[in-house]
Amino acid sequence: MALADDTKQQIQQSYRDVLAGKGIRARYGQRLMIAEIARYMGDITENDGQRTSPASACVVEAGTGTGKTLAYLIAAIPVARALGKTLVISTATVALQDQIVHKDLPDLRKHSKQDFSWTLAKGRGRYLCMSRLEARLHDEGNGDSDTMPLFLLDSPGQQEPGTRAFFEEMLASYGARTWDGDRDHWPDQIPDDVWRQVTTDHRQCTNRHCSYFDSCAFFDARKDLDDADIVVANHDLVLADLALGGGAILPEPENALFIFDEAHHLPDKALNHFAASVPLNATRQWLKQLSQALGKMQPFLSPTTLAAKTIDRVSHASRDVDVALTAVYDEAEQNTGWEFSEERRSAQWRYPEGELPEALAELAASTRIATANLVRQLGVLAEELQKAFDERKEHEVDRDTAESWYPVIGSFHARSEDQLRLWAAWCETTEGRAVKSPPPARWAIRQRWDHAEDITLYSSPVLADNLLYSRLWSRAYGAVLTSATLTALGRFERLQSRAGLPEASRFLVVPSSFRYAEMATVEVPAMTAMPTDDSFTDALVARLPDVWAGEKATLVLFTSRRQMHLVRDALAPEYPELITTQDDMAKGEVLRQHCERIDAGRTSVLFGVASFAEGIDLPGHYLGHVVITRLPFSVPDDPIEASLAEWVTQRGGNPFMEITVPSASIKLVQAVGRLLRTEEDTGRVTILDRRIVTRRYGQLLLDALPPFRRLIER
Repeated sequence: MALADDTKQQIQQSYRDVLAGKGIRARYGQRLMIAEIARYMGDITENDGQRTSPASACVVEAGTGTGKTLAYLIAAIPVARALGKTLVISTATVALQDQIVHKDLPDLRKHSKQDFSWTLAKGRGRYLCMSRLEARLHDEGNGDSDTMPLFLLDSPGQQEPGTRAFFEEMLASYGARTWDGDRDHWPDQIPDDVWRQVTTDHRQCTNRHCSYFDSCAFFDARKDLDDADIVVANHDLVLADLALGGGAILPEPENALFIFDEAHHLPDKALNHFAASVPLNATRQWLKQLSQALGKMQPFLSPTTLAAKTIDRVSHASRDVDVALTAVYDEAEQNTGWEFSEERRSAQWRYPEGELPEALAELAASTRIATANLVRQLGVLAEELQKAFDERKEHEVDRDTAESWYPVIGSFHARSEDQLRLWAAWCETTEGRAVKSPPPARWAIRQRWDHAEDITLYSSPVLADNLLYSRLWSRAYGAVLTSATLTALGRFERLQSRAGLPEASRFLVVPSSFRYAEMATVEVPAMTAMPTDDSFTDALVARLPDVWAGEKATLVLFTSRRQMHLVRDALAPEYPELITTQDDMAKGEVLRQHCERIDAGRTSVLFGVASFAEGIDLPGHYLGHVVITRLPFSVPDDPIEASLAEWVTQRGGNPFMEITVPSASIKLVQAVGRLLRTEEDTGRVTILDRRIVTRRYGQLLLDALPPFRRLIER
């Protein structure tokens, strides 16, 4: 369906209005991106609202300074409204999600004269559960209370002093409407172990049957979801919805136009989402918690009820799982080639080609059967409790008991289902698998602590291509993927294969508005050691002070935390208060103090690892020099990458050139991208890894960088 003239005019007029309203000038790359997205959406054919053209995506790499958020909003909103589809914008970070909701969309509506509505969608686990908060406060004051089931689920441990006061402040803030119950909007960071006590998930939530339903933060935030023109979500929520079949949380893919911002994260997010793990000893401890909970619950049920009988069945099933887990642990402990180093208290074992030893495979099959039975019995118990919420019928379980225990059993049920996913994945046969698709990665990690140890079993798809194609691309009405880094070594093949993008997809690299050769240099100085040499850390200590000399604001990026700390410890005495590592305090505080020092006319050097190589924004005089200590090659013991490399080798490929170098290229471009954030920025990049000029692949990595002026010492 070609775009209607009035839709085209709406897009063009909106762009003109926004430029005039904000007093900014048109950018060539931005106009190109608007046109490409509009053309792509106009080429989708439909019949009675259903897409009839082949599945496809529009992939646009647009660097810093393009203004890509404005570009995709201006292009997509009029088209989505004309088609009667919901526009779902998905980001990788909460920060970008909030920026789109609180800044970009209000700005666009204000200046473009377009009328559209939007809402923010986050998972249930980002919101306060009033029922759990009330129970938490109640239990604090009733040490011997029988109504303590919710907190049998919490890990044992001393509460920090003032915790009760903290929860009371939370209750007061939510009651006064000075806080909306969104974890991300609380003024300070809430630790995970504290937050878990006052949030819930779909298995524990009693939904409309909860006495706090009318004032629920989660449902309050979701009220506008069905009516909004635009839903702003994140990759994890989109993937969670797809895992539930699509349309359970967000609009159905068939009725949505998706925009994936920061789309380079999507394949890895998908792998994480569809991976599974089970810690064997921790699960046995969890089974003890289940047994305690059942014991506390039993007196509330009449012995003749199905719920009471099901408790007995759950107890039997949990004992069977415990026996099975013990057998798996003994087998894995005794017949695996664990190798512990002196420095590390953990050892990893990957099963080549995903093939389990015969004895372990048989035990996994037994554990799968036992766990499936536990899941089934917990499901029956949860259903029996849920029936008590139906006020139209008499039921064997009274409502108060159901309200107290349904969230607990729901949580146990969800946890058992997670465990079953691992056993199901470990029992999938790898025989007869299509050559195009690698077998799953399967591995185990054994950890030792002072008084305990555990073995955790893992399974993960190696590529997310089939998952994303079958659940998303083949169903979505349309999808746009954008980011500053989607190509690897200047090509889209890596993204296309890892994300399973349809053959009919279209790809565009938007030229940058930056005058790179005038704005910055990339320098490769002489070094006394290579990163593969034992003396490289000493060489960094000797070289870095000369490298940052004369600079006000420098970011030094490492690939190893240990090396970062060794270099800092060696240099700190000679340069007091100059160096801050990203581990010294929370990320936001590190950046705030850095900017304060620069504003005060002092010099500041930041040390960081991978998350600082991608996720920080220091424009203008806050960053004038980025130092790359070594090329960001993947850690060789990553089991998913190792499984992929194994598969590539079996097919006659070269995993280093096909996997390692392209991945390093993307990370290097992202790291270098910290330097120039606006068209007025200037600075320099220094690469201390001489392999970029001495190895054959080095030229590929260098050529994939922006066209900075090069200064290379021979």
